[in-house]
Amino acid sequence: MTAAGSSRATRSETTGETIGAATELTRAADVIGACGSDALLLWAAQGARPGVRAWTCGQVLAVACPDLNRRDRMAVRGPAPQVAALVRSLAPRLGPQWRLLGEWPLMEELARLLGVEPVGFEWMDTDRPPPTPTPTGDGDVDGDGGVRWLDDADAEVAALLQEASPSAWATPGVAGVRRWAGLRDGSGRLIATAADAWSCPQVGFVAGVATAPAHRGRGHAERVCRFVLAELVAACGRGALMVDSDNPTAIGVYERLGLRRRTVAASPLTGG
Repeated sequence: MTAAGSSRATRSETTGETIGAATELTRAADVIGACGSDALLLWAAQGARPGVRAWTCGQVLAVACPDLNRRDRMAVRGPAPQVAALVRSLAPRLGPQWRLLGEWPLMEELARLLGVEPVGFEWMDTDRPPPTPTPTGDGDVDGDGGVRWLDDADAEVAALLQEASPSAWATPGVAGVRRWAGLRDGSGRLIATAADAWSCPQVGFVAGVATAPAHRGRGHAERVCRFVLAELVAACGRGALMVDSDNPTAIGVYERLGLRRRTVAASPLTGG
């Protein structure tokens, strides 16, 4: 099958179904290679684990991963008209539950072309360990002291999230949430936490960041995130997270930890 102005797509043992001029990548190495250094696409590829599918055509890449951050997501990049054409072709095969994910300028164009309604937020990532912390001198825990990976603490984490961040996407027991780090006060009470969740071999992902209300403003969330990011960058080469655009306090914390941000957006796969 061909598309106007495009050469005929071909198949080999390394490719799968052709859709218009786009060809499905079937080898994990090809999927990862097509993502290049784009941390968002690499994260969506999840190491090309079972269930992940990817299509490419020229500058267009679409990576579809089921049950990623509690949604079936398809990350896209490339010129908007070509991305829109591929999305139209894929939508009947994937189903209405899938959600597009891409950089804000592209998603704005897709809103016009597909009638989707994107919601923006910030993607932040780094390929370097967080900078060495400066002692606080406030009598509290200095640097990252006291932050540890937690064992058998799901009930404590759930209680803290219910109190401090009831809308958190990462919670104990959710698929893809691997482990929790935490900071305790002098009495042993868990007062801050963050999760290693939906990480893949190329990109470690931080989620579920929360601090008990009575302990906010003392840098505890920054300490926990510094610990988790350092571990993930060492293991995966990159660390990343998502944050609401209207949360400048959290963005400031993450920028101090060395993360760079870019505005992205998510939307239903098609509009109307």
